Amino acid sequence: MNQTTAAAAGPDTPSGPAAPGSPVRLGGGARKRRAPTVLGVGTAMIYLSLIVLIPLAAVVWRSAEEGPQGFIDAITTPDAWAALKLTIGASVIVALINLVLGTLIAWVLVRDQFPGKSVVDMLIDLPFALPTIVAGLVLLALYGPDSPLGVDLAYKQVGVVVALLFVTLPFVVRTVQPVLLELDRDMEQAAASLGAGPFVIFRRIILPNLIPAMVSGTALAFTRSIAEFGSTVLISGNLPFQTQVAAVHIFGQIESDNTTGAAAVATVLLTVALVVLVVLDLLQRWGARRA
Repeated sequence: MNQTTAAAAGPDTPSGPAAPGSPVRLGGGARKRRAPTVLGVGTAMIYLSLIVLIPLAAVVWRSAEEGPQGFIDAITTPDAWAALKLTIGASVIVALINLVLGTLIAWVLVRDQFPGKSVVDMLIDLPFALPTIVAGLVLLALYGPDSPLGVDLAYKQVGVVVALLFVTLPFVVRTVQPVLLELDRDMEQAAASLGAGPFVIFRRIILPNLIPAMVSGTALAFTRSIAEFGSTVLISGNLPFQTQVAAVHIFGQIESDNTTGAAAVATVLLTVALVVLVVLDLLQRWGARRA
């Protein structure tokens, strides 16, 4: 009976453990399961290349048409350099403010209970849904020359910072909030039962778990800020050397038929964003190893 069963099983169905060193055969089912994976990866890479990689490569290629010296001359013109300094400086300020206040807002939404909490939680996503040019119009109406609050930020650098804060508000909040929701409260209660104060509990237990999300959200807020156009174009007034951000400067260069100069400034912004994202990835890997 055993011989009959083994014969019916056929050569592709092992009746016991394979001998050491013998090749392991994969059935047709395993080969079929691999096909969709290869197809999916190929489709994703083609889509990514068409939508992201090839256009970015074209911008970098266009910026280098006049050689290294032409690239340097394009980004060091007084108006381009002033726009880059304002954009990067304002983005750093916005990222740091978001790091602190975004974390605080996420904490309040998760740990505190107050009337209208669900409404506030919903409004956090408003900058994602609202067109940025509409956001600029709202900010100009609220903080412009005819401000009902008596605060005139129009055509000033502080107005640019406020506009960037508006559009980048959700990034830190929405990256820190899920981590707080999943954080094990038993560790905090155990530390409190052992005599640890609130500050020690936050510094030794909560903060280490939040740092990766805080850094990630801050980096996203920074990279969004350096590329922002719609929310700043109205409230800034586009004054060269004063309130003109890099994205608006690029638009002006394209209108002036200086696509090489526009591509050079865009390449600088792209490089800064890539450096920030690479540093973020390294920090996350370092945090994962420590964890």
